[in-house]
Parts: sequence; structure tokens; C-alpha cells
Amino acid sequence: MTSAETTGSPEAPGSSETPESSESPESPAKPSAPGPRALARRRRRASVARFWKEYRRHRAGVFGLAALGLFVLVALTAPLTVGSDVESVTDAPGQPLESPSGRFPLGTDQFGRDLLGLLIWGSRVSLLVGLLAAALSVAIGALIGITAGHFRGWYATVMMRITDWFLVMPTLVLAIVLATVLSRSLGTIVLAIGVTTWPTTARLVRAQTLAVESRPYIERAKALGGGHWHIMSRHVLPNVMPLVLAQTTLIISSAILAEATLAFLGLGDPMVVSWGGLLQDAREAGSVSSGDWWYLVPPGVGIAVVALAFTLCGRAVEAVLNPRLGVSR
Repeated sequence: MTSAETTGSPEAPGSSETPESSESPESPAKPSAPGPRALARRRRRASVARFWKEYRRHRAGVFGLAALGLFVLVALTAPLTVGSDVESVTDAPGQPLESPSGRFPLGTDQFGRDLLGLLIWGSRVSLLVGLLAAALSVAIGALIGITAGHFRGWYATVMMRITDWFLVMPTLVLAIVLATVLSRSLGTIVLAIGVTTWPTTARLVRAQTLAVESRPYIERAKALGGGHWHIMSRHVLPNVMPLVLAQTTLIISSAILAEATLAFLGLGDPMVVSWGGLLQDAREAGSVSSGDWWYLVPPGVGIAVVALAFTLCGRAVEAVLNPRLGVSR
């Protein structure tokens, strides 16, 4: 017997059997982890759910939100419920200054138009002007506040002195001046309110920006090469957005009141029906002296209720986003 037969020769590569461990069935694939976008969406949904859970605890805020939902629904469905012909003076269905009746629940105006239809149609303009003016005001205030808090130096000094000048000037007087100089339109009213009500937002946002910029992760972001735009958009803006949101809900009520005031003074668009314009028409018709209360009360109540509803919502949002405020429920 040869030594090769005794010791055994090495097996050929293709002739050896697969080891027992390789014959076992493959283990099931583990589910892949969610991506960054899925995680971000999940966090946003959880944050919204927590916000709504806390918001529901504020009864006044829920009442204000329900009232706003009702007004928005009425405004959106106005073209279907009353139609644009309610503004027509030549096709007025009633007699001038009719008292409330079954046909006209809120009476008629000086031209014989249905005041209930005018009130519903005017809600569209009042809400739209309030929302747009508040958005413009908050956008200007947030931009100036964030940039002044981030860059500081001479830029912050100049911006804050301009802000202080706007703060000490009467807002209504400035709005009246702008509405008088520019053409009489809804755009002018929005611009006049927006550019005169931003200083409070700017000071609040700048204070919050200074607090955010002092945190350690901002220093780390700068050390890693983060530029000005990256710092302001990715780190500062998300942290000041809750404050901006709360400030927006509070400014809307002021914007609606300012629009009604300018329209009452005759500085609005005379071709557009709004609650302030209805009050102006009632004043011109002598409703105060003649006792035609149905011409004055409904628009005034509508303005007051919407302003109150936005204020209640704003206070509830502030209490949820900053519980240390201690706003009562």
C-alpha cells in the first residue's frame, strides 16, 4: 500500500460536499429601517397629534376655533348661498331701510339690499384682508427679527432703531396716511396694515433668535462650516416658528379691526362690500340718529366675534407652545 493510499490524497475542489452549515436555509431578511424623510414625517405627525391633544384642553381656544370654522365655512360658501348679485344696487329686492322681517331677517340697507346677504358676502373680504395683512406683517417682522438677531452689529442697530420708530408712531395714523396716498383698493388696505403692524413681531422674534443663537449646537454648526443661510433657515427658523405662529393668530384680529376702521373712515374700496364698509354706509345713511339698529349691530357683532375668536385661538396656541405663560383654560 502506497503512502498516498494510507494518508489519503486531498479531494478535488468540485467533489467535496457542502458543509452542514451552508445547507441550512437562509435566515429571513430583516425589514429595512425607515429613511430620514419617513422619520421626519412620523415626527411631524406625532408633534401635530401632541399639539392637538394639548390644544383641546383649552376650552376657550376650542370655542374660538369652532367660531372661526363657522365663519370660514360661511365665507367660502357665500357665492353659493347668496351670490354676487347681492351687491347690486339697481336690482335691490326691497325698500330702503326696511326693518327685520321674515323676508329680510336683518332688514335692508339704504339701497334696499338684503343685509343678511351683505353680511355673509362681506365676511369674505374681511377675513381675506385680515389673513393677508397678518401674513405680510408677520413675514416682515420675522425677517427683520431673525436677521437682526443673527448678524447683530451695525445692521441690528439700524433695524432696531427703525423698529422703535414704528413702535412709537401711531399705527392707525400711519395706515391712514398710506391708504390716503395710495389708490383705494384691497391691496392698499393689506399693504397699509401689514407695513405698520410688524414691529412687535420683529422684537419678539429677535429676542428668541438671540436665545437660540446662544445655544451650543449653533456653535457646533458654525464650527462645521455652516453659513449664515444654513444657520438661520435650519436652526433658528424652526425654533422661532412657534412664536411666529402664535403671533400670527393674534395679529389677525388686529388686522380685521384695522380693516374695519379704515373702511369705516371711507378709505377702503367703495366697490367692495366688507363689514367695515357696511358700518360706513350705515353712518352715511344716518342710522345712528334714526335708530336703524339692524344696519349697525350685525356688522359690528361680526367684527367683534371674529376678532375675539382669533384672540382666543392665539392665547390657546401660546399656552400650548409655551406652557410657562400660565394662560388660563
